[in-house]
Amino acid sequence: MKSPRGLQAKFLSIMGLAFAVVAVLILLLLQRQERIQSAVVEVSREAMRDSFVASLRRHGEGEVAQLAGSLTNPLYYFDLDAIGELSRAAMTNPGVRYVVVYDVEGNIVHDGSEEIPSYGKRMDDPLAARIVAAPALLGQWSENTFDVSAPIKIGQQRLGGVRVGYDLKAMRAYQDSALEELRRRLDALGRLQLLWVGLLSLGLLALGAAMLWLIQRWLVKPIRELAEAAHTIEDGRFGQFDDSDAARHNDEVGDLMRAFSRMSQSLARHDRDIRRMAYTDSLTGLSNRLAFREALDERLQQFDGGRGQLALLFADIDDFKRVNDTLGHDAGDEVLLQCAQRIARTVERVGGERALLARFGGDEFVILVEGKPQRPGEARQLATHLADVLVAELGQPIAVHERQVFLGTSIGVTLYPEDASGATALMKNGDIAMYQAKVAGKNCYRFYSRAMDQAVERRVHLEHALRGAWDRGELSLAYQPVFRLGDGAMVGAEALLRWKHPEQGLIAPSVFIDVAEQSGQIETLGPQVLRAACEDAVAWQRARPGADPLFVSVNVSPRQLRNGDLPNVVAACLRETELPPWLLHLELTETAVIGDEVHASALLSRLRASGVKVWLDDFGTGFSGLSHLRRVPVDGVKIDRSFVADVLRDPDDLALTTAIIAMAHSLGVTVVAEGVEKEGQYAVLRERGCDLAQGYWLGHPVPAAEFLAQLP
Repeated sequence: MKSPRGLQAKFLSIMGLAFAVVAVLILLLLQRQERIQSAVVEVSREAMRDSFVASLRRHGEGEVAQLAGSLTNPLYYFDLDAIGELSRAAMTNPGVRYVVVYDVEGNIVHDGSEEIPSYGKRMDDPLAARIVAAPALLGQWSENTFDVSAPIKIGQQRLGGVRVGYDLKAMRAYQDSALEELRRRLDALGRLQLLWVGLLSLGLLALGAAMLWLIQRWLVKPIRELAEAAHTIEDGRFGQFDDSDAARHNDEVGDLMRAFSRMSQSLARHDRDIRRMAYTDSLTGLSNRLAFREALDERLQQFDGGRGQLALLFADIDDFKRVNDTLGHDAGDEVLLQCAQRIARTVERVGGERALLARFGGDEFVILVEGKPQRPGEARQLATHLADVLVAELGQPIAVHERQVFLGTSIGVTLYPEDASGATALMKNGDIAMYQAKVAGKNCYRFYSRAMDQAVERRVHLEHALRGAWDRGELSLAYQPVFRLGDGAMVGAEALLRWKHPEQGLIAPSVFIDVAEQSGQIETLGPQVLRAACEDAVAWQRARPGADPLFVSVNVSPRQLRNGDLPNVVAACLRETELPPWLLHLELTETAVIGDEVHASALLSRLRASGVKVWLDDFGTGFSGLSHLRRVPVDGVKIDRSFVADVLRDPDDLALTTAIIAMAHSLGVTVVAEGVEKEGQYAVLRERGCDLAQGYWLGHPVPAAEFLAQLP
């Protein structure tokens, strides 16, 4: 049975302390009462002054306009008596200090006096020049005078003018008197309020002192224990909350501590489940593509600058589609499971203790084997033996649904560092080698070969032709719109570089951008593309006044990032084009960022400090994983199109995409999906909470002029 001294009674004690705190705050506010009174008086002064100024302006301009009309005939006939009579009559008005009638040259004709001592003198006060030149009614303020002047005309002919000065001292005297009375009343109210608040505060403080030790005993200590547990969970140490002290609290606090313990245990289970879902293939239980890419990237980083041998094997099941078409997808899953088990047993037996195996998606499996540095060529020998055994093992019949299925496998092998020095290139080479095995007749393996003279010659030709292509007008920008999934609104566009060769026609960006990157020309093209994209983005805003501005995203190559001058280049482009920094998004690949996290983080921090947004492009293909998002400052990630392509039919890709969105959002990172080519993909991404999307289903890349014409 719970103690009668429950959390409700303790909470009443906390309220007592809250009253004491409120009383102290009230006393502090009362101590600042003089400042508040001064502020009230100052506001009142400004209000009175503004009201008087507006009233005086309306009154003065009306009087002077009327006086100017009355002086037209007397000034035309130069009737000094009539002019003097009208001037003296105007001077009798309340607050008028002087009345001056002047000719077109600014010489005084009459000053309202009997003797007119200033007759014929030129007006030389600081306000005179503007008065003589003014074509219409003019009001000017000096320290003690409000001067209103108006020209005197007959038709379009200017005869001269009249100016009237109003005394401001009387206004200030009246204002000071009213403000003094206001201050006196505020002081009286403040003293009365101080007396009552002081008595109330003393009572509240006495009550709070009596309850202080109860609060310390009942609430402060348990809450501190819960705060320490929260820090433990925040650090990722789930399930380590010690609830032994909860037994001493037979009240609501004890219940809360026990609930906190259960929550910690539940989070630990969910964390394990999420990690298993994100990094494990649901069908075979093997590592999935994301886990393998992270492991490969880590292995290559270990070899960076040192010695090491790796062999990457791409294994693709031959004619697997025939199983799904003839026996159904259930049978296909069973075949894949048996193939995975055979491959796993073979890799464990032949591949060595450092071998890695993953299902890369569909019917593709990837294997990484490592040779010892002191044994040159061991990686090749190990890969050759493993490929031979795999071809033989997977060529054996598979029993499924009381039938035997004969498939086989095609394997592509690539070596590190002989064939490639980076993960992306290594995997690309393995894929090419696997395709060569398919072309060679399937159920065999092929090593990647770089002896492709024709390809090298084409690359050299492209490198030469690429120089100066921008100046010749062969390179241009196309824009693919980016939409917000929540309401379907266009929020920006990605700038895509296109090359129309005069002889070869359109050349794929993946071809010439790689040439530009490897040859160093990207360091010249990059700033040119950036400046052109910023100029186009400014044109979008000018063409759509009042509409929500659209951002432009520009791809930045790893070489530009390594150069170290990227923040200065971006700042110069923004300054010259006058594009707001927050409308520029820079996209970098994962491999460009994680190659040197310390250097990349420093550059990205400088870019983000200037207001520019930074996105991580092709997320999931650089093997970095979500853990790097905590160390690299980015504003968004773009889910690679390879994940989006199979999100409707591959549960692994759907699970990975969902996990990426959830984890990125937990870090406050925007998620963008690229390659949306079907309505179903769009619906699934929106359901999973993805923020933005682009793809052919939403909009194709179009030239800059066409994109501008299509803007709503």
